[in-house]
Amino acid sequence: MKKVAILGGRRTPFVKAGTSFKDVSLLDLAKLNVEGTVEALGLPVEQIEELVYGTVLLNPRYPNLAREIVLRTKLSNQTNAHFVSNNCITGLVAASVLSDSIRSGRVSLGLAGGVEAMSKPTLTLSNQAEAFFLNFNYAKSLAEKLKLLSTFRPNFLFPKAPSPKEPSTGLTMGQHCELTTKEFNISREAQDHLALNSHLNASKAISDNLFQDEILPVGKVTADNLVRGNTTMEKLSALKPVFDRSERGTLTAGNSSALTDGASCFCLASEEKARELGREPIAFIEDIQFAAINPNDGLLMAPALAMNQLFEKNNLTMDQVDLFEVHEAFAAQVLANMDVWENSWYKFPQLKKLGKIPVEKLNLNGGSLALGHPFAATGGRLIISLANELKRKNLKTGVISVCAAGAMAAAVLIKRY
Repeated sequence: MKKVAILGGRRTPFVKAGTSFKDVSLLDLAKLNVEGTVEALGLPVEQIEELVYGTVLLNPRYPNLAREIVLRTKLSNQTNAHFVSNNCITGLVAASVLSDSIRSGRVSLGLAGGVEAMSKPTLTLSNQAEAFFLNFNYAKSLAEKLKLLSTFRPNFLFPKAPSPKEPSTGLTMGQHCELTTKEFNISREAQDHLALNSHLNASKAISDNLFQDEILPVGKVTADNLVRGNTTMEKLSALKPVFDRSERGTLTAGNSSALTDGASCFCLASEEKARELGREPIAFIEDIQFAAINPNDGLLMAPALAMNQLFEKNNLTMDQVDLFEVHEAFAAQVLANMDVWENSWYKFPQLKKLGKIPVEKLNLNGGSLALGHPFAATGGRLIISLANELKRKNLKTGVISVCAAGAMAAAVLIKRY
């Protein structure tokens, strides 16, 4: 099996939904991202064999968004294009699909990534409205149509935004996370402290120009706009809970990731292809593991299993990992999974204790709480950021963990040689 080299990647600025990118469509943001990445990396477009790209907030106008990107950029029309979508791990699913293609030798050079335009979600109708308009369309006679018109209600004309609720449970992700917070007795103070570190680390990374070679400007937008380097524990502790408004609620806008617009794209190649192109790989994707559990066991707790699988399969120990990138959907979710990695979990007694992640190895340049979380783009950001940081610090081993709606998760092992 061939090794999978990371040749580089770029992302757009991550911006709060409804702000800088509120008028930019899903497809336009993706096109800018992919074409900008190809140009920034100086890739030979005629040799890019595959694009694997996704989004979570689906637009039925583009059933294969990846192919539409190919046809609207400088990529060759002969470039294969595959669309993927799996909530917050979409970008890592894209990485897995392309990695498998390269390991098997089916392709040698490709792009992967994802985009989210949360400012412009596709609106739908209620179930009753959809049924009415479909039946009206199927009606063949005037009499049938007139009869159906008697069932029409004015509210059929009001569109619906995508629901934040889990289809299987009826609860939002935040409500599920509140349940986990109570199960693990995670304090509000601990959550706010993690959020504070995320913003301070991201602010320092910006001051040190660490994102300069990662971010592609989009028009006049050149930087992320969610980072609050001047936040404090006092400011964070003053925010009110938003998912459980009782005195027991602890999840706030400050310790939960925000709705975000953004896109990311990265280039993977076989080691042989990298050598042929005269490129030195930044790092290599060694392994990607996926896991899933019952949502009622903890919607965002599948990383507990995914990380365990990754460590066991690759004979890893905590002290062998130089850097960790743990996706911060919520501060509480990070803390709960870290608790399981350190102490195991009665719900899954087969899990081994992996140990404690040292704070000096965790999300050194900030995480999703500070930078934002455009669902399908987060995986690409993590791969790009971790690979660059390993190279910058001349370190060898990094691990990524991402939770996802539907009670799934992914864990990725990245190495430099």
